[in-house]
Amino acid sequence: QVQLVESGGGLVQAGGSLRLSCAASGSDFSINAMGWYRQAPGKQRELVARITSGGRTNYADSAKGRFTISRDNAKNTVALQMNSLKPEDTAVYYCNANIRNRLGYVYDNWGMGTQVTVSS
Repeated sequence: QVQLVESGGGLVQAGGSLRLSCAASGSDFSINAMGWYRQAPGKQRELVARITSGGRTNYADSAKGRFTISRDNAKNTVALQMNSLKPEDTAVYYCNANIRNRLGYVYDNWGMGTQVTVSS
């Protein structure tokens, strides 16, 4: 079983920065795409940014120009650098990884989430 553990959330003032990190642990697996999603109260979970194993990225329009996703394939980690944060970025942020296990089965795995709160 692969586990995803997030870190780096917290409280920050508008205009500030935070860096989220996520590490995948387990055995006999490989990771295809990794990404960050967020869910604000009363809203659906939405994609923030995603990165493939080859480094191709895509961002939500709200994140473009402010957030940067990166990953270290050797360490099975993904990070999200968030700059120029706005109150509307307040949400629980979830790490996601598309996993292939040793049997070739592919599935999505999720972290428990980390709270990001941006005060105005």
